[in-house]
Amino acid sequence: MYDNSHQQTLAGRIDWDKQQGMIPAIVQDHLSGTVLMLGYMDRDALAKTLETGLVTFYSRSKQRLWTKGESSGNGLKLVTIDCDCDNDTLLVQALPQGPTCHLGTTSCWDTRTLDFNAQLAALIQSRKPQTGSENSASYTSSLFQSGTKRIAQKVGEEGLETALAAATGDKAELVDEAADLLFHLMVLLEDQGLQLGDIQRRLFERHQKRSQG
Repeated sequence: MYDNSHQQTLAGRIDWDKQQGMIPAIVQDHLSGTVLMLGYMDRDALAKTLETGLVTFYSRSKQRLWTKGESSGNGLKLVTIDCDCDNDTLLVQALPQGPTCHLGTTSCWDTRTLDFNAQLAALIQSRKPQTGSENSASYTSSLFQSGTKRIAQKVGEEGLETALAAATGDKAELVDEAADLLFHLMVLLEDQGLQLGDIQRRLFERHQKRSQG
């Protein structure tokens, strides 16, 4: 949440007259960088967003202020907000409290075209054997079929190889081993019903606590 001085500074920078008092606001997931949605804000919507810490728009169809999630519960907790170089568009970084799109998806756009991590996570999930389905011959499927202990062992092996590459100063090898480590970690997380986003949220929570302390 912002203090009044920041609110006045931000509102004062915006060129409200350029678009008749209404400016587009692009919302981005603060942790993953995924573009979530586009809305419009007027002065009152911006003021309410900054005051409450919940992203609020002006609904052109309802002709009133609309706080995202007011009916669905899938709100957007404000992290940062700022203008672009022309002061006529806002970039809002937020923490989504559930799916952002009314269709029940993370983003109003196909996230497979926006975020490679999301693409890779979806691919890993698709290779996880389902009850009653045929087992895939892919390496990822074989990892899942080998069980949690084997997947965890692979994470340990790749972690050691990553550390050794760094210790020897071989940057090309370090990149390769770190990629292997991240991939196997994502497989392990999927095996346990988790995602990289869960790790990112925990890191962000720790950062907030340390910053406030």
